[in-house]
Amino acid sequence: MDSYIANKINEFITVDGDVTKPIWQQAIWSHRFVDMASGAPGMYDTKSAIVWNDTHLYIAFQAEEPFVEAHLTERDSIIFLESDLELFIDGGDCYYELEVNARNTVYEVFFIWKDAYQRGSRFDTPQFDVFDPQALTFGGDLDRSGSSFWYGTHPRGLRWAFLNYDMPGLETAVQVDGTLNDNSDIDKGWTLEIAIPWSSLTLLANGRNLPPQSGDEWRMFLGRFQKLMASDTEVQPHPAMVMTPHGVYDTHQPEKWSRIVFKE
Repeated sequence: MDSYIANKINEFITVDGDVTKPIWQQAIWSHRFVDMASGAPGMYDTKSAIVWNDTHLYIAFQAEEPFVEAHLTERDSIIFLESDLELFIDGGDCYYELEVNARNTVYEVFFIWKDAYQRGSRFDTPQFDVFDPQALTFGGDLDRSGSSFWYGTHPRGLRWAFLNYDMPGLETAVQVDGTLNDNSDIDKGWTLEIAIPWSSLTLLANGRNLPPQSGDEWRMFLGRFQKLMASDTEVQPHPAMVMTPHGVYDTHQPEKWSRIVFKE
């Protein structure tokens, strides 16, 4: 699924993790997520849906999982070390990453392409202080070998990664259909709801309409990473299931993310 139609709604959603609400039953759900590198069907059933109104963007996930586990509880813990659900939003010269585990622990990063961060630019603000200890350079998921060691493999090269970023007004909620961290029984899985105010997406809009107009298109990554243990050994890398495959095991390729088309 390279493109997805996100329909407009005329109501607000109470974010509580329940995706059985009528608004989600009426929404368009994606196909089963596929392997990020190969495009083969994902090992567990994972789907997502997106709706929006004049004030908010709403995203829902359904994740099949027989043994739901989540142990990290501190905000901005490295959530991808566990099983998680992920949303990235592309903003042209920048992009946003959100990861959530089954305990509703949140990890956020705001990335700005280094070639776009110039003195006096719209990014040169106290919020994005490159001297902050939590401002790091990042080359992508494939940046630690041979000639790509310093600059990564993406044509644009490095990004500034601001680990101290918190999306204003972000709401997330999770529900587990089963028993969290108890593998003595078989769980059905877990669900996630996300709400983000359009007013918080100005930088990511990159001059686009806020809220969108019918027909506007954004690129987003909707995916899932699954921690698996086999014979007491953690499977590496974690299986990645996504709405749109990339052809490689690298999340940080905005040009390969799903095209989200907003419709009235």
